[in-house]
Amino acid sequence: MIYVHDPRDTNKQGIAASLVANLTDGVLLWQVACEYLAASRKLESLGYDKSQAYQYIRDLQQVWYTALPTWNVIDRAEELMKRFSLSHWDSMIIAACLEANVQTLYTEDFGYEVIDGLNIVNPFKLHS
Repeated sequence: MIYVHDPRDTNKQGIAASLVANLTDGVLLWQVACEYLAASRKLESLGYDKSQAYQYIRDLQQVWYTALPTWNVIDRAEELMKRFSLSHWDSMIIAACLEANVQTLYTEDFGYEVIDGLNIVNPFKLHS
């Protein structure tokens, strides 16, 4: 999501903006929203301020379902971490997707294509 507002890589920005605009049935994970808000601080020097970042999250909440963390996500994340040698935070994202019945996770961060039925797609590799 951060690439939508990061003009330093116009190719990634265009792909990300198109993906977000076309995902009318998307799911906004709590953790991803928090990571976006933290990462957006790096864009302040480029003119993208905190209030814009918070408004963007509010705008997404109007269109996408928001998945909040549960204890089941933590338990499932622990199991995924062991099975796939994932980091804690990566396993939390995957567990939250599985808990929310997400079919496809768009990210450039994972080296897997499918985990427990969750399709993991790097949108930037689709367009390279």
